[in-house]
Amino acid sequence: MAVQGSQRRLLGSLNSTPTAIPQLGLAANQTGARCLEVSISDGLFLSLGLVSLVENALVVATIAKNRNLHSPMYCFICCLALSDLLVSGSNVLETAVILLLEAGALVARAAVLQQLDNVIDVITCSSMLSSLCFLGAIAVDHYISIFYALRYHSIVTLPRARRAVAAIWVASVVFSTLFIAYYDHVAVLLCLVVFFLAMLVLMAVLYVHMLARACQHAQGIARLHKRQRPVHQGFGLKGAVTLTILLGIFFLCWGPFFLHLTLIVLCPEHPTCGCIFKNFNLFLALIICNAIIDPLIYAFHSQELRRTLKEVLTCSW
Repeated sequence: MAVQGSQRRLLGSLNSTPTAIPQLGLAANQTGARCLEVSISDGLFLSLGLVSLVENALVVATIAKNRNLHSPMYCFICCLALSDLLVSGSNVLETAVILLLEAGALVARAAVLQQLDNVIDVITCSSMLSSLCFLGAIAVDHYISIFYALRYHSIVTLPRARRAVAAIWVASVVFSTLFIAYYDHVAVLLCLVVFFLAMLVLMAVLYVHMLARACQHAQGIARLHKRQRPVHQGFGLKGAVTLTILLGIFFLCWGPFFLHLTLIVLCPEHPTCGCIFKNFNLFLALIICNAIIDPLIYAFHSQELRRTLKEVLTCSW
């Protein structure tokens, strides 16, 4: 992607020669100081991308097959899987082209590679933005289903969900195109960082509020059965662990990438920041890991979806 600290990988591969890439090593920054750099080999990048690609493709195919899953909630989950699929697919395509160029099996002019790189950057960036949006949309959907349960089906209708999905995709493509075109402008980077923080705060507030409501509900049930302390404490602990895992995975997988963008604004020439910039490909790999984890959190917990997935895998159409 076109951000500081990462070269144009396709164009850079024109003059590159295959080298053995260590898994972890010390690299020198511009001042000669030693800094920790985690190198992600093209093989590992390709493997992660393929796993995510297959996993999210199965989620999309499963939801498309079962009409019982054609609800607003699964609409958002399907679009999240599609976004993760595009993130992984664009990185798989880029890595495959790099490997072919380095092996001499593919010959292309620099202008063609530049256009291909721009297209891949737009797809990657737009799918990352849409993925964040759909994570937020799923949180809002869950919140409404808990706090407005009796009116949920009148508030969250399928037509409204489809309009929301269309708006998210259009906005993601437009803003990602602007980001790629004006990536060297501070305002663009700040907007992306603020967007990530807004999604993080939104998810944290909604899920914490939902956890509090669930604990209150469990406490009320416990009072009826005269078992207040054990039930309430056990349920609260389980909910807190689940919430910590959900938000922790989100922050750990997405946070380093947006930290990278923040440091570009705050300290683009500082040696310490330069060391962090060298790990940009690691930050992309973490986002792909998040694309692998998302179906496990949001999709495969559904018994109906798992049953349909078995039918898809056994070709029982």
